[in-house]
Amino acid sequence: MTTLQADAPLSIGALAERTGCNVPTIRYYEEIGLIPPAQRRPNGHRVYDAAAQELLTFIRSCRDFGFSIEQVRALVSLTHSADRDCVEARDIAQAHLEAVRSKLTELRVLERSLAKFVTSCTTACAGGPAAKCTILKDLGRATAATSAASNCCG
Repeated sequence: MTTLQADAPLSIGALAERTGCNVPTIRYYEEIGLIPPAQRRPNGHRVYDAAAQELLTFIRSCRDFGFSIEQVRALVSLTHSADRDCVEARDIAQAHLEAVRSKLTELRVLERSLAKFVTSCTTACAGGPAAKCTILKDLGRATAATSAASNCCG
């Protein structure tokens, strides 16, 4: 396998390999304007430079932390703006942190409920007919408040 020079143009496949993004994701990011359109070779194939690799690595990191596309877009715009305050980046991260903490709270409630289901089954009916399982009965009696808290259907 040959290694490419740092300044050599990258194919979309090479860019995907170097950044950990897949090819359809790179195309999608171009389509929505998150990354600039690639230059094209005469045969129509996309080629990228080191700046595209750096930007895509940044975007991938943001996405790995769970930032939304719009949050990533805002963070990317901050990387290109020396006259904007870093408080903007902090505010985006703070809003995301609050959303993550809220989701963790929801997940803890879900965990407690599921643990009760499992314990109930273990003590009351494990090994018996499935139709009489306490888990199935408890799920059938789930309150609207429980369903609303999960936000699965709203």
